[in-house]
Amino acid sequence: MTKPTTDHRSHRLLSLDALRGFDMFWIAGGEEIFHLLAKATGWTGAVIMAEQLTHPEWNGFRAYDLIFPLFLFLAGVSAPYSLGSRLERGDDRNKLLRKVIQRGLTLVLLGIIYNNGLQIRPLEDMRFPSVLGRIGLAGMFAQIIYIYTNTRTQYIWFVGLLLGYWAFVMLVPVPGCGAGHMTIECNPVSYLDYMLIPGHLHRDIHDPEGLISTIPAIATGLLGIFAGNLLRADERSTTRQQKVLVLFIGGILFLIIGKLWDYVFPINKNLWTSSFVMTVGGWSLILLAIFYWIIDIQGWNRYAWILAVIGMNSILIYMAQHFIDFGYTSERLFRGIVKYFSEPYQKVFYAIGYVIVEWLMLWFLYKKKVFLKV
Repeated sequence: MTKPTTDHRSHRLLSLDALRGFDMFWIAGGEEIFHLLAKATGWTGAVIMAEQLTHPEWNGFRAYDLIFPLFLFLAGVSAPYSLGSRLERGDDRNKLLRKVIQRGLTLVLLGIIYNNGLQIRPLEDMRFPSVLGRIGLAGMFAQIIYIYTNTRTQYIWFVGLLLGYWAFVMLVPVPGCGAGHMTIECNPVSYLDYMLIPGHLHRDIHDPEGLISTIPAIATGLLGIFAGNLLRADERSTTRQQKVLVLFIGGILFLIIGKLWDYVFPINKNLWTSSFVMTVGGWSLILLAIFYWIIDIQGWNRYAWILAVIGMNSILIYMAQHFIDFGYTSERLFRGIVKYFSEPYQKVFYAIGYVIVEWLMLWFLYKKKVFLKV
């Protein structure tokens, strides 16, 4: 069975694909397995895991909040590999700009299709913000900054975006509320999204993938680019072990800063606050360090390809599960075995079957070298 290969100077890192696959596993049905397992067994570990696989109502942080920004972070890590070598060869920056914009707008379009399908609806019934749209726009602007600025300027952009967004949220008044409020009803992010975005918002007066909160998400993409630059650096100047150490220590520092910032600017995924960027950035750096150390340094990659198969077609499976009934296929394939278990456990096994069916489809596409590239 052919497996992806590792080459730290190539356009693909096995650890990067595996981490992206690990991230997508939870979106593609992994979280549902633990929710159903917690209901079926009541096991303390499963219950704790299931709770972590939910979002807080507003402020706060749980593990499930990391999935979306980790994907955006990893898109940033890929940028130095996909664009860096071209810049080094002297490729025209404007041509790279067109490619980056095309990719970003394509993801926005795919996000609109994900939300609304291809059917024609009244404008007020359509939802335009989306997860893919956020990844497309934030990643696009982060890559534009990467293409046209040097490293020092990129750092300035990163800090400026986070401090500027903090000032914006806390200082800009909302009609009828004033300034400095961060409730769902009274914050300038939700207010401006409500005024600017056509169609309807996910939560009526607020959308977690809205336009204004895309601005700090650019910093998440930039952080991924910083990590990608580090991983791609010549090993004569920075060894692999040093890279892991920098990523891990950087992750710890980001978590500390995020926690301290939380006291004055609460961690909030819905608003993508600056403290949220630091917190998810810290965990993203730590996870990248762990995967890179295990797979690319220690060479413990015998089973990494299982996750990499998901990671190499991540956008495809994200779209496919919304339009293909994998649950129907799982039930038809496994009901002969599952019927011997009680109903709560049947749901658990069908959820596992759901993921297996998705993975088999992705493995088949991988073997045929069919990938959805945007």
